[in-house]
Amino acid sequence: MYLNKVFIYGNLTRDPELKALPGGTNICNFSVATNRTYTGKDGKKVEQTEFHNVVAFARQAEVIAQYLKKGSTIMVEGRIQTRSWEDKNTKEKKYRTEIMCESMQLGPRASGTGGGGGSSGGAPAHRNEEMQDDGPPASSGPGIEYPKDEVNVDDIPF
Repeated sequence: MYLNKVFIYGNLTRDPELKALPGGTNICNFSVATNRTYTGKDGKKVEQTEFHNVVAFARQAEVIAQYLKKGSTIMVEGRIQTRSWEDKNTKEKKYRTEIMCESMQLGPRASGTGGGGGSSGGAPAHRNEEMQDDGPPASSGPGIEYPKDEVNVDDIPF
């Protein structure tokens, strides 16, 4: 069995470009940057950035073009495809590797007013004050009782 599956989570490097194919289907091209941080041989942290070309079709293309712009966060699930063509001027064969978007999820909005929609639903966005945890409530519904005492990390067996 063979598998061609990609998951990326990153930021758009430019505004999405929405176009229509001759048959009327919408197509959206955009680029996503992902980062990888690791420790080099000299012991210093190294950050490596990869840029991925992504293509979305139909309703996904419309949603991406409508709600995202440069710097927006997105998670894309898709497959890798390489296409080739001949340059008309130089008669040289050109290649482009792209991720064909099969599903996507919009990341949180910078304003903190909510996530976006998408084929897989939106990611909730929370303001920092909403993210603060004051501990579990004493009771959170029928049948669930949370301990009122602090948990000591040394008491956890794993």
